[in-house]
Amino acid sequence: MFMRFVRVIHTFWSVLVFNLVFVVLFPFFLVPIFFSSKHKLTGILNRIWAKSFFTLSFLKYKVEYRAQLDATKKYIFCPNHFSYLDIPAMGLNKINTVFVGKNDMEKVPLFGFMYRKLHITVNRSSLRSRGETQLRSIQAVEAGKNLVIYPEGGIVTADPPQMRPFKDGAFRTAIEKQITIVPVTIPFNWIILPDQKYLHLYRGTVKVIFHEPIETAGMSLENIKELKEKVFGVIANEIKKQNK
Repeated sequence: MFMRFVRVIHTFWSVLVFNLVFVVLFPFFLVPIFFSSKHKLTGILNRIWAKSFFTLSFLKYKVEYRAQLDATKKYIFCPNHFSYLDIPAMGLNKINTVFVGKNDMEKVPLFGFMYRKLHITVNRSSLRSRGETQLRSIQAVEAGKNLVIYPEGGIVTADPPQMRPFKDGAFRTAIEKQITIVPVTIPFNWIILPDQKYLHLYRGTVKVIFHEPIETAGMSLENIKELKEKVFGVIANEIKKQNK
């Protein structure tokens, strides 16, 4: 009972920290919102936000890069997605990125405004919205932005750490624009903050593993299935290894 009380307090504190850090950073987010040429500032602010959140929430984190990433190249990062902690976890990325995600948070005051203006949102129940998101993702890449796309389409698995099959969007964009894919494994967030009706934080280290990039040069849309399976395999094998 005592430990449950501690987890409730810790969870409440972490939510408070997340929001307070955002409020402090919000004026700075207005710069890339109103000056699109400053879009790289979005990634810098996301990194400050993520590091501040984990530190002030007393959550240890570790970021591992299996290969050197080139800041002059363009990437699409594809992580597994089991927990709400996966969002700030991807904010730790040293490469500046914008997110492609569900539009659920658009109605939240201030946060929804920032999220809608700086990131790419999608209503996955709408075929039209999915098509527009695909177009906006391509336009973002053409504008020089790196993307984070959760290829499962959200927190959809009922049996973590087993992933659901990947959707095509990230891989279609990568092939059409010949952009490098980086598989990302987030192995423990499903334990630290399980996706349950009542969210409770548990002790643990948030770990993010950026795998070796997978080039798409020379691929055509006929290679989407092959590329999906390759990225899925890299992440699934690492999850299994980390959770032994």
